[in-house]
Amino acid sequence: MANTKSAIKAARKSARLTIRNRMTKTRLKTLHKKLETAAKGSDAAATKAAASAYASAMDKAVKSGVVHRNAASRAKSHVAKYLAAK
Repeated sequence: MANTKSAIKAARKSARLTIRNRMTKTRLKTLHKKLETAAKGSDAAATKAAASAYASAMDKAVKSGVVHRNAASRAKSHVAKYLAAK
């Protein structure tokens, strides 16, 4: 258990940020699954929309510090491969 005021505040902050990060990562996983299912289908417009949503969410995750920018860049590169295949 935290003993000082600053440690208590840091523990509260850590818990709050952990919840935020978990929500963001879960959203990214969901969008990635939607992208994969859209890519397996025949609708190019759905694939493009899913790719755009995933790339946008990835950029927002980088902005908030949840995902490293190089990891996001790699993920967006994979999105481009999905789109090129269509």
